[in-house]
Amino acid sequence: MAEEGSWERKVLEKVALAALEEQRRARRWGIFFKLLAFAYLTVALTTLIDWEALLEPDKGARHTALIEISGVIQAKGDANADNIVSALQSAFEEPGAAGVILRINSPGGSPVQAGIIASEIGRLRARHPDKPLHVVVEDVCASGGYYVAAAADKIFVDKASIVGSIGVLMDGFGFTGGMDKLGVERRLLTAGEHKGFLDPFSPQNEVHKAHAQELLDDIHRQFIATVKKGRGARLKETPGMFSGLMWTGAKSIELGLADGFGTVDSVAREVIKAEEIRDYTIKPGLAEKFARQFGAQLAEGVGAGLTRFTLR
Repeated sequence: MAEEGSWERKVLEKVALAALEEQRRARRWGIFFKLLAFAYLTVALTTLIDWEALLEPDKGARHTALIEISGVIQAKGDANADNIVSALQSAFEEPGAAGVILRINSPGGSPVQAGIIASEIGRLRARHPDKPLHVVVEDVCASGGYYVAAAADKIFVDKASIVGSIGVLMDGFGFTGGMDKLGVERRLLTAGEHKGFLDPFSPQNEVHKAHAQELLDDIHRQFIATVKKGRGARLKETPGMFSGLMWTGAKSIELGLADGFGTVDSVAREVIKAEEIRDYTIKPGLAEKFARQFGAQLAEGVGAGLTRFTLR
């Protein structure tokens, strides 16, 4: 009987110890999930709250507004017209902003996106004549980048910056030779005589080629008109100025494509006379970047082979 009681007691002890261990384990997991939830909320609040605005001692204090145009100017990229126009509007409407600097480091891009930005610059400058907008060029301000820059009051460069490329290109590929070697037959059905315009899998059509050249020339004329209007009498036109060539920053000043040497700091300090600089650039979050990139890749997959006009 004593042995039976001892056996039962040992079983009860084991059950009790197992229950205690289970409770400890549950508490540890509970603490872990609470910490995880706390960390998630901390990250969410850090992301959502505009800490810069909260910490800014005097939002209306006199300052220079800075907006970045970096990379290819395109609807699917960070340097897209929607973001840049919104940033420009915020900067011009802010009473404390004494002037605006566009810092450009771009090889060009979409003529439509560049045109939208340039047009909005013109509108805002006319609406706020006392608020100057200057461009500061870093490494490159070419083609579509210069299309935007030409709308500014003044353009400042580094002596080694690359400026110009006032031209338009249309690029694509032709696969007919490779298809012949592989024994692949192209079967293209269209409703409309020219619906297969510049199809990369068909032999080049001279009528299509001539029409494409007309389109390029038309956009090129628009580009030249924008540059002449923006630069005015400062432009010292040469035979190769609108040929697509590029020049150093130093040479661009000689040609009237730029006005002088300067950096963001020097222009804010010496030209706008507001040394404090505040960044108005709209920067997309990770989720927006992923969605935009995924949509762009999907569109490129669907429209593979289509020809695009580019200011670069």
